[in-house]
Amino acid sequence: MPTAFTNIGSLVTNDLERGTGLLGEIDNAAFVVDEGKIAWVGSALDLPAVDDRFDLEGKTVIPGFVDSHAHLAFAGDRSEEFAARMAGTRYEAGGIKTTVAATRAASDEELRSQIASRVAEFHRSGITTFESKSGYGLTVADEARTVRLNSEVTSESTFLGAHVVPAEFAANPDDYVDLVCNEMMFASAPNAKWIDVFCDRGAFDYDQAEQVLRAGMAAGLMPRIHANQLEAGRGVELAVKLDCASADHCSHLNVRDIELLAGSSTVATLLPSAEFSTRAEYPDARRLWGAGVTVAIATDCNPGSSFTTSMAFCVAVAVRDMHFTPEQAIWSATKGGAMALRRSDIGAFGLCMKADFVVLDAPSATHIAYRPGVDLVESTWISGKAVHRRNK
Repeated sequence: MPTAFTNIGSLVTNDLERGTGLLGEIDNAAFVVDEGKIAWVGSALDLPAVDDRFDLEGKTVIPGFVDSHAHLAFAGDRSEEFAARMAGTRYEAGGIKTTVAATRAASDEELRSQIASRVAEFHRSGITTFESKSGYGLTVADEARTVRLNSEVTSESTFLGAHVVPAEFAANPDDYVDLVCNEMMFASAPNAKWIDVFCDRGAFDYDQAEQVLRAGMAAGLMPRIHANQLEAGRGVELAVKLDCASADHCSHLNVRDIELLAGSSTVATLLPSAEFSTRAEYPDARRLWGAGVTVAIATDCNPGSSFTTSMAFCVAVAVRDMHFTPEQAIWSATKGGAMALRRSDIGAFGLCMKADFVVLDAPSATHIAYRPGVDLVESTWISGKAVHRRNK
């Protein structure tokens, strides 16, 4: 039965043809959901006749946040490492190995329970679609099972066997790359949509990363890449060369990198909490935006460098420290994230799109950045059904 959602103070549509400004905002708005999809959207004055109505009490509504970069399948704790960084220790990729040991030791049920807890946190923070990576098993069996466990909670499951070289292959990293590209790929690909690789200092070089991504593409997976987080390198170059859906982190970019991204369909996914949690230099998001680069914001939820499930926090940090306007940051956390996953059915209010949205207890979406640390998410809806309602 069609349901009209009415009495919306401000509706962010991300559709310039429907509303005003970058976010396509409509005041005094309404929309209709039918069979989990948007059937109508516009001014409440023009609402068609619908028997079933849901009053949103003058609150703000935005498309559901789309988290295009997360690592949910892990066990263990690295709070001591975080404390050491806050005391001055430099962040390096090698800390991943601590989580690998804990994840290998965890049972499927232990991992499944922890993943479910993080998904619930995502929903409470307004995230309606998310990607999740493997990368903390680094054996054939453990990568295959973490990819499988991720696929139980999201269609955006990523095989990241090339996260770092595990200790047992430290003397022969090329042998590990061969393992990733063959036996591990064969075991993991059936439950994955994406192939990813960490192309950076302490992880995999350009040639190794290209080998991994091409093997994944040959197995039917779509490519994305961790690029230019720890230092300037050729990760963005490789991303554009292989038409990766996104190049993630992008903390160290030169003029050529920005030109490549601006002339491509590869999204630059920025991860504000990673810089926050590692005390690293923030990329200049406004510079990317001004150059015509498509930008997304994601949580990078992981136990080592960004243990947050709050997209609102990431938006606030992007505004404060990456020089985004609030509108640019909100767009990047919704429509930008959808583009980083190459999805056209989420991230905006359009006819026949999924009815994924968030109701904010605030007079405007700007309050997401304006009131950092305050839980403004009154409810989160996926396909027109509430998956989280505060105090209910």
